[in-house]
Amino acid sequence: MNALTLEAFTAQSLDEGFDEIIVREWDAHLKLDTHTHPFDVSAHVVRGEYWLTLGEQIQHLKAGDNFRLARDVPHAELYGPEGATVWVARAN
Repeated sequence: MNALTLEAFTAQSLDEGFDEIIVREWDAHLKLDTHTHPFDVSAHVVRGEYWLTLGEQIQHLKAGDNFRLARDVPHAELYGPEGATVWVARAN
């Protein structure tokens, strides 16, 4: 199995029209209450786990998972006991 590299994630994201790539390190047990972002997101979880809440839906994301989130969509985040590392592509 070939693991996704940051270089491959970056190249794919730029090809898809995202214009900013960042690596986010989130602390263990961090809770972010409902908020929005002024950009579209495509992300890949590299380490750890967290729960992404969109309305009544809760998505449990773990290392190896990908997700997308449109700009201005209200959501909340809760990070697990190890925190998480997430590669994030933004379309500003």
